Amino acid sequence: MSERYDGPIIDAHHHVWDLERNSYPWLEPGARVPHRYGDYSAIKHTYLPGDYRRDIQGTGVVASVYMEAEWEDTDPIGETRYVSELSASSGVPGAMAAQAWLDAPDVAGVLAEQASFPLVRSVRHKPGETLMRDDTWRAGYALLAEHGLHFELQTPWQNLDAAADLARDFPDTLLIVNHSGVLLDRRPETVAGWREAMARMAERPNVVVKASGLCVEGQPWTTDLNRDVVFELVSLFGADRLMFGSNFPVDGLFARYDQLLDSYLDITAPLTAAEKRAFFYDTADRVYQPLPFEAP
Repeated sequence: MSERYDGPIIDAHHHVWDLERNSYPWLEPGARVPHRYGDYSAIKHTYLPGDYRRDIQGTGVVASVYMEAEWEDTDPIGETRYVSELSASSGVPGAMAAQAWLDAPDVAGVLAEQASFPLVRSVRHKPGETLMRDDTWRAGYALLAEHGLHFELQTPWQNLDAAADLARDFPDTLLIVNHSGVLLDRRPETVAGWREAMARMAERPNVVVKASGLCVEGQPWTTDLNRDVVFELVSLFGADRLMFGSNFPVDGLFARYDQLLDSYLDITAPLTAAEKRAFFYDTADRVYQPLPFEAP
């Protein structure tokens, strides 16, 4: 029988937020924006490093990466400052992806300031295909390499042709595909289209992928639902270009942290020891170099 990975784990994608102290427009009490998971009202509560540490209790997670959480977009530096304060006081997170709108008039200054924070490794913007082909947006993207920043891409898989061109045209910038390419359902035709799009991304050596965000609206999280998807990712990219991300607390809409992680551990059990180590630790360590915290 294949053995599950039992080494250290880096969670490459999670959030924390204080809804009493800070502004996240999509999490306001009356807000209801379109979301791939449907009704997300259950996560409209403060979720702090202590809550995250409670959720990872006993899981082997030793470091984590914070993902920008759509903080008020007029103050991107405010989020970075706040998360840096949390990290200094709690050890969570050990690295972060910050917010930056690459087509904004002040993008050069924002990127320079974001890069000045020791915790920041990358920035995220959620572009569609048109934006990824826009000259102004691309001019902002070109600045990332000057600051040694990676780019976090969250966009539906139907837009990945433009993303593959982006990776080709900017080979010095690491492009990190968030949430497994945003696969919304498991219909055969959807999976076939997703796989074709991800295969084009896999041709670009400066692309890595987070195996995260695989929940499906209206369906419970199960190992069987996601086994084939994860193995498709391993087949296309190899484990050394993949990394585990919990997407907590958002994916907590579907499963407890330990349930989610156990599923990934079961799915990846047939991989070699080196592949499992890459998937759960080495890739994220190489990409983000997060400061470790003492596991609770």
